[in-house]
Amino acid sequence: MSQDKTVDVVVVGTGVAALAAAVSAADAGLKVLMLESTDRWGGSSALSGGGLWLPNNPLMQRDGAGDSREDALAYLEATIGDAGPATSRARKEAFVDGVTGFVGLAERHGVTFARATDYPDYYPELPGGKIGRAIEVAPFDTKRIGSWWETSRGQDGLPAPVKTDDFWLLSRAWSTPAGFTRGAKVVFRTIGSLATRKRAVGMGGAVTAALLEVALRLGVEVWLSSPVEELLEADGRVVGVHTVRDGRPQTVRATRGVVLGGGGFDHNAEWRERYQGVDGSASSGAPGNLGSAIEVAQRIGAAVDLMDDAWWGGSIPPAGPDGSPSFLVSERSMPYTIIVDAAGERFANESESYVDLGHHMFEHHKSVPGTCWMITDARFPRRYLRSYALDPRANKAMAEAGISVKAPTLADLALRIGVDPSRLTATVERFNGFCRTGVDQDFGRGNSAYDRYYGDPLVRPNPNLGPIEKGPFTAVQIVAGDLGTKGGVLTDEFARALREDGSVIEGLYAAGNNSASVMGHTYPGPGSTLGPAAVFGYIAGRHLAAS
Repeated sequence: MSQDKTVDVVVVGTGVAALAAAVSAADAGLKVLMLESTDRWGGSSALSGGGLWLPNNPLMQRDGAGDSREDALAYLEATIGDAGPATSRARKEAFVDGVTGFVGLAERHGVTFARATDYPDYYPELPGGKIGRAIEVAPFDTKRIGSWWETSRGQDGLPAPVKTDDFWLLSRAWSTPAGFTRGAKVVFRTIGSLATRKRAVGMGGAVTAALLEVALRLGVEVWLSSPVEELLEADGRVVGVHTVRDGRPQTVRATRGVVLGGGGFDHNAEWRERYQGVDGSASSGAPGNLGSAIEVAQRIGAAVDLMDDAWWGGSIPPAGPDGSPSFLVSERSMPYTIIVDAAGERFANESESYVDLGHHMFEHHKSVPGTCWMITDARFPRRYLRSYALDPRANKAMAEAGISVKAPTLADLALRIGVDPSRLTATVERFNGFCRTGVDQDFGRGNSAYDRYYGDPLVRPNPNLGPIEKGPFTAVQIVAGDLGTKGGVLTDEFARALREDGSVIEGLYAAGNNSASVMGHTYPGPGSTLGPAAVFGYIAGRHLAAS
């Protein structure tokens, strides 16, 4: 085979899965080339909250937090169950057992992690459930990667050293003492960064930049604007790729193999409609996620699974073609809010995990089609941070598009959003009764520690239930959006790509949203996208090094 370049490993993509694979392989002495299809690196990982759900991780062990392999596996079985071969027992065990290796490798190369000690699993009451399994990279000075930061998708995130672990308190920074204290800490952290001439960022920008720094130090080469158009085979084994760089076709030979970490198919409208019945316009995934790295694997016989699912959640749709969706996490859980359907009725626990809310929205729309709305009273915007309302231009655009509607009374609001006033009023009156007793008799909102994490402890008797009774009232349109798709190439416990008959495609690996998720149809805890992405990327790199 003629080639323009020869390396040991080609890694497709530049998000956490790809970076973990590259670092893992390079640390073992392999020569690695990363290929990014767009002109910006980092993928959806750089746009994310940056949390990694890693049960029984070394930080927990050092803190004596009381997790174990047995508890982690019991929880995975209780939450995920059997959703097909992607969620096999062997893959669950590989994930849990690979956590220490990934964290240890990253720490050995200077990556600093921090625990989100108060963040619960999303079903903490189930067997093996815990609080504090998520970790994240501490705020990172992007000056350490020089000009590479200029092409990072992390630039679209918050330009400040804010951590995922800050947001649960920042959301109530001006309504609770703990929130105010955390807000002050973030302000001083930001001032300290500026005073020391650093350019520190947190969350997705931090984890991707920190891993890229390690990769570059280990000699990993990164090509931007280099989409992979074909996987090359010889004697039944993947041995390289065809790519295009700067408009020039190139063949890259990979003597050990290829790792696919190029993301899902978030913005491939044809695939989203075919597999999921949506157009993908409310996806918060990176725009380059078009499924191309899944398609090239399918062309050589790779099996796919879970293509009908995504990391769903309630989102505010984009206001116009140039707008972006807003994925809701804390806002829908705070007091003085409910979500209703087109008939003005509640249909789910607004505080439940976002993937559960997304699934419930799809199921409910089968019987009650139409627009869903988040209804709030006047106290909500005064007391809580609304991530979707930070930009005045976006607020104006949402109002002009009819996505955000305000009215002095509930009856007027109902008329303006096309809902029967009597139905909406009856729904609110019933909900307000639950607020007084502290028990949501319809959907159990506030029963779980996960619900209460994003509540207001000063609202009693239930921190998630605040009556909707003070005008003006606001309705914001809610649709089933997502953080990305979760279906892709089917892999085994070593991250090796599989055919439909279960046989291994030698030399081909996949991780992250490029692969069918080990999490199946659920979302066990905060960072359940990036956690397995990092671990299976790490596993792929190690397996390649040993091959």
